Amino acid sequence: MRILPLLCAFLLLMLQGAAGLSRARGSPQDCERRGGFCSPSSCPPGISRIGVCSEQEFCCRSRWYP
Repeated sequence: MRILPLLCAFLLLMLQGAAGLSRARGSPQDCERRGGFCSPSSCPPGISRIGVCSEQEFCCRSRWYP
């Protein structure tokens, strides 16, 4: 009976991880949803990198974004 709580915890962790896979990461739409913009090569000075838009573009956002 000790394995039942561990099994439930493991299943919960697996389901949480699977839910995150359904979101399209690394897309321009995801970047815009996060309040950023796509920039080729690197982000301008004063702007932080928060992700990727594609293999050649980075998702950038102002550090002072609310």
